[in-house]
Amino acid sequence: MAASAGDFNQEVVPIWGGDRAKILSGGKVLSLTLDKTSGSGFESKREYLFGRIDMQIKLVAGNSAGSVTAYYLSSQGPCHDEIDFEFLGNLTGEPYTVHTNVYTQGKGGREQQFHLWFDPTKDFHMYSVVWNPQRIIFLVDDTPIRVYENQESIGVPFPQNQPMKLYSSLWNADQWATRGGSVKADWSEAPFTAYYRNFNANACLWSSGSSSCPSKASSSTRNNDWQTQGLDASGRRSLRWVQKYYMIYNYCTDYKRFPQGRPRECRLSKHF
Repeated sequence: MAASAGDFNQEVVPIWGGDRAKILSGGKVLSLTLDKTSGSGFESKREYLFGRIDMQIKLVAGNSAGSVTAYYLSSQGPCHDEIDFEFLGNLTGEPYTVHTNVYTQGKGGREQQFHLWFDPTKDFHMYSVVWNPQRIIFLVDDTPIRVYENQESIGVPFPQNQPMKLYSSLWNADQWATRGGSVKADWSEAPFTAYYRNFNANACLWSSGSSSCPSKASSSTRNNDWQTQGLDASGRRSLRWVQKYYMIYNYCTDYKRFPQGRPRECRLSKHF
């Protein structure tokens, strides 16, 4: 088990965009910038196979239409696994769309989208992924917004065999991001910048083909709670509240998309 926190200089490396990706304040803050020439991005130095990943992010303020701030875990290769948060920008005063997805063995298509109950550009907010052998939980300020259960027992693939790194990028997706691409980026307002702080990975590190975690999960300390974490009664109430008032798209209820019947996990999962 390894818990890492705080210093971006130790934990991540910029991977594209040149000096548009900057580590500031002695490693305590990171910024990504998008201009008309390029976006930018970073990745974690370490790989994880299960864990809880937390990051505080302050999203692009003002007219962010056309921009996407992606924050996700991903393995490598054409049959990769991936756990996605993507924040789709919008016109000034209009809400961001929080886009979530889960890829297994190179196949995604499991989108849920939400608006938020606050302005994510005014201050930092915590966006977390809990990934354990039983389920994936997406959280915003510790409020669960989505649960994706492991249903391999009925033939639904689940990401549990491929180690992943954490990635984030800020990029131009104005061909689709805002209202299906009908609203383009206003480059007169560039550069667009998102800020990050308080990265924490309480996770099983993967190195040289093996995990730092013991084969049997231990919940002897609170720091290990993520290994078996689910939703208690309060968590289930919070999830229902978010999904009732703030969910704007759920692939599991998109009947037009699946005329032959919804995906198997949608028919059986109490959380979709």
